Amino acid sequence: MAEEKGLEQLKKEAAEKAKAAAAAREKGAASAKVKEEPAEKAKPSPNQHILDKYVQEIENHLGKEILEDSYINRLSKDIPTLVAKPDTYRKVAELLKYNEQLAFDYLSELHGGDFETHMEVYVHLYSFTNQQAVALKVKIERSNLEIPSLVPLWEGANWPECETYDLLGIRFTGHPDLKRILLGEEWIGYPLRKDYEPYDVEV
Repeated sequence: MAEEKGLEQLKKEAAEKAKAAAAAREKGAASAKVKEEPAEKAKPSPNQHILDKYVQEIENHLGKEILEDSYINRLSKDIPTLVAKPDTYRKVAELLKYNEQLAFDYLSELHGGDFETHMEVYVHLYSFTNQQAVALKVKIERSNLEIPSLVPLWEGANWPECETYDLLGIRFTGHPDLKRILLGEEWIGYPLRKDYEPYDVEV
């Protein structure tokens, strides 16, 4: 009789341990599920209202179809970014400079990039009047690598447009003296293109 009670006790303890283990596994699974769920949505950028202002001014003066895109660049200090079309790039740039509400009087940066399917030119502008910044981008088809020069608007575009032409082959129409400034006119090809192959393999 005592042996039967002892056996029953062992069975009861084993059942309780199994139940506790199952509860622990269930709790662990629930915790893992919480971790897998998406984090709380990112908070709106503090510069969103500034971007909205830029877009509104552009649409009011040039129309709603003038921009290809607009967004906040989270990877670059939340800078408001405008993406113009190749045929509207110069118009948008002119408005950014001459519109009294925008007044971007300083070009601090201009460079290009090869994304294989297309190329891009990125321009960074600053308004000393408003103490605000904006990035202006334009995507260019590889089959037609030409966009208007910004030198007539900002003299600071002169050298970086030449550099972009030198390394990527993007031509800036209306530039006062577009030429290769790093490699020389005798250099074959454009080294920053993804499909670039050196003419002289020893160089």
